[in-house]
Amino acid sequence: MSWAGKILRVNLTAGTCTPEPLNMTWARQYLGSRGLGSKYLVEEVDPKVDPLSPDNKIIWATGPLTGTMASTGGRYTVITKGPLTGAIACSNSGGYWGAELKMAGWDMIIFEGKSPKPVYLYIHDDEVELRDASHLWGKSVWDTEEILKTSLQDPLLRISSIGRAGENQVLFACVVNDLHRAAGRSGVGAVAGSKNLKAIAVRGTKGVGNVRDPKAFMQVTKEKKKILADNAVTGQGLPKYGTQVLMNVINEIGALPTRNHRDVQFEGAKDISAEAMLTPRPTDGKTHLVTNQACFGCTIACGRISKIDETHFSVQNKPQYWGASGGLEYEAAWALGAANGVNDLEALQYANLICNEHGMDPISFGATVGAVMELYELGVLTKEQIGIEAPFGSARALCELADMTANGIGFGKEIGLGSKRLCEKYGHPELSMSVKGQEFPAYDSRGIQGMGLAYATSNRGACHLRGYTVASEVLGIPVKTDPHTAEGKPELVKAFQDATAAFDSAGICIFTSFAWGLADVAPQVAAACGEEFTTEELERIGERIWNMERAFNNAAGFTAKDDSLPPRLLTEPAKTGPAKGLVNKLPEMLPKYYQVRGWDAEGRPTPETLARLGL
Repeated sequence: MSWAGKILRVNLTAGTCTPEPLNMTWARQYLGSRGLGSKYLVEEVDPKVDPLSPDNKIIWATGPLTGTMASTGGRYTVITKGPLTGAIACSNSGGYWGAELKMAGWDMIIFEGKSPKPVYLYIHDDEVELRDASHLWGKSVWDTEEILKTSLQDPLLRISSIGRAGENQVLFACVVNDLHRAAGRSGVGAVAGSKNLKAIAVRGTKGVGNVRDPKAFMQVTKEKKKILADNAVTGQGLPKYGTQVLMNVINEIGALPTRNHRDVQFEGAKDISAEAMLTPRPTDGKTHLVTNQACFGCTIACGRISKIDETHFSVQNKPQYWGASGGLEYEAAWALGAANGVNDLEALQYANLICNEHGMDPISFGATVGAVMELYELGVLTKEQIGIEAPFGSARALCELADMTANGIGFGKEIGLGSKRLCEKYGHPELSMSVKGQEFPAYDSRGIQGMGLAYATSNRGACHLRGYTVASEVLGIPVKTDPHTAEGKPELVKAFQDATAAFDSAGICIFTSFAWGLADVAPQVAAACGEEFTTEELERIGERIWNMERAFNNAAGFTAKDDSLPPRLLTEPAKTGPAKGLVNKLPEMLPKYYQVRGWDAEGRPTPETLARLGL
């Protein structure tokens, strides 16, 4: 069985590190990573806990396929109660860190309490120790990684850390590993910062040697990698263009949220698209994109490595940003670009670098800036309050606000609250484009109806990665559905949500689902872990995880009223494009969704549903 069978419990208050056997009953019921980590959190944390108090816990968790030869088997998740939303938070990351933890012999690390001083956790296989991080506090993610590798004389260390945003309690701070891979959403980095936990440095030399049937596992992973290679999305589109391939596609169908969702199409989309990243610049003849990059074990390689134009205003006299580094992905490019009406590709890259360097979620940051720009244009916020002119389309404002937010300076502290709290503070809560306090990603739900229902019901607040119906409604995967109709969407959303929970929990990347279904994942998990993991069992595990997360949120105080969308999406029709005249049909979809889920009219899992799922 390809679990390591061991977790590490770290009491930051007492400064102790204690190994424990993994609860194998739970592992079979929840698989790993998102599901298993959430099970531990739900069992150990009061749903009403203050997310930034020592009583909250934060968990780094791998899946059974993490560290194996399964394609994309490098994923890990960070699970806690999120400060941005007050709901269960579970943020997924790629890169190499997750596989390194697994190869050191650990499935999961649970942090509890609060350290009296900044610390980092050092792990070298079975050697574990909390160490002083006073010299790292105040440092960026990039500096933290370099200092630890140099001082510990081990260039092969893998680092998962927070930057200044997490230290400053920016409510959408993230945890970053491998310089630019992030457990990005819901503020998991702020929780680490509240505990004075700076980083986890891991070196693993054990490998993952306990796969149940190695021969069968090698054969099935080889077969499934071929499916990825032969698929138009995972074999061609994502390797060449990255997720940015979606910019022009989503703009053309009239579902690219623009200027804080005032519009559904952005006239500058072509300037910040994947194609623009591959076009030589007039200034130096070089392309923005340097190369693509893969995470551990990944055969897709959708990651972007980019190089900023050294003559751009954002990096003049800042040579530290001139080298090649993590490039724009679709969600970040949208949030920093179209959401604010900014079509300056280099400005977007600079703001993205600041988010990577200091550990901030670019989606929530960019979307919050969009709300600020609308408040500025309405005259609610002034230049004196913000410190700069901040109209829609201002690349300079975007770059300056990124610096201010990351460093907790001036109006940056207000942006660090997220759009919900900021808009409430200035008397316009309706201008926060969020669900449960978490900002929307890059799809307008007037043009893609299923995404509205997915956003409204997502357990971690607005999210595209909890039920990506764009695959079906836009790309025709696994079947084509009409993006403009509400019909059939409750069933579609539930199917995507449950399947995604199983993919996440296995320890593989959700992008494989463009080519794979659960029928492709099941034989890989079965060969690695046990024959009981059939397609039907993975479906049931996914549904079990979704309902467990929902029950936690209900106990935390969330009700059916929180399964909503901002008034703009429900009452202001799209002005242009194929979805012109449409609003989101959430009121039509939500009651049916509750029925399909086996929940009551208040959005609570019924006793029958809980019993059926063993909850």
